[in-house]
Amino acid sequence: MTLKTVSLAALGLLALAGTAQAQDAWQAPQAGDWLITGRITDVAPTTDDAIVTAAGAATGLNVDVGDSIMPTLGFTYFITDHWAVEAILGTTRHEIRAQGGATDVVVHETWVLPPVVTLQYRPLTEGRFSPYVGAGVNAMLFYGGDDKNGFTVDLDDGFGYAAQVGADIGLQGPWSLNLDVKKVWFNTDATVNGGALKSDVDLDPWVVSVGIGRKF
Repeated sequence: MTLKTVSLAALGLLALAGTAQAQDAWQAPQAGDWLITGRITDVAPTTDDAIVTAAGAATGLNVDVGDSIMPTLGFTYFITDHWAVEAILGTTRHEIRAQGGATDVVVHETWVLPPVVTLQYRPLTEGRFSPYVGAGVNAMLFYGGDDKNGFTVDLDDGFGYAAQVGADIGLQGPWSLNLDVKKVWFNTDATVNGGALKSDVDLDPWVVSVGIGRKF
C-alpha cells in the first residue's frame, strides 16, 4: 500500500460528498463542538541519513525507514468558531533498512506511537467547506522492536514539531469528509550493535490522511 491507495480513497469519498442532500445540510463546527474523525493514514518518513562507526568514520551506508499505512483517530475540540485543538491517536509499524552500494538489508522493525497535538485556525464558519491550518507538537515512542539479520538496534524516544493543512467537507447531517496533511520534524539517535555503528536520524515524516468525521 502506498500514497496511491490514500489518493484513491480520497477520490471515492469526494464522489460520496457530491451525493449529499441539501435538506440535511452540514454546517461548520462552532465553539463547544467536538469533531471525531476516523482516518486512513500514510506515515512516510523522509530518512536518508548516514550510518557511521563509533568513531564517526563513514560506512557508505544510509538509513531507510519504510512507509506505514494504518487507521488513526482525530479528536478536535472547538475553543471558538475559528480556533480548535486536535489530538491524533494511532500507531504504525516501520521497517528499517541499511542501504548503500550492493547492500540493502533489513536491520529492525518497530512499532511507533506518534501522538500529535495541534492548534488549528479555521477561517470559514459557514458553508460545506471548512479549511484549516495548524501547528503543534508530537512525540515518538518506539515499542515492540524486532531486530533482524543479526543486528541490534536501539532508538531513542523524543519530541518534535508538526505543521498541518487540511479541510472538512460537509456530507450530510453531522458527517463530513476530511483530508489532512501533516509535516512532522523529529530526530532520533539510532545505536546499532551496542554502539559499533550509529546514526543521527531525521525521520521527518509526511503524514497524509483521508477519513470521515462526525460532529457532536
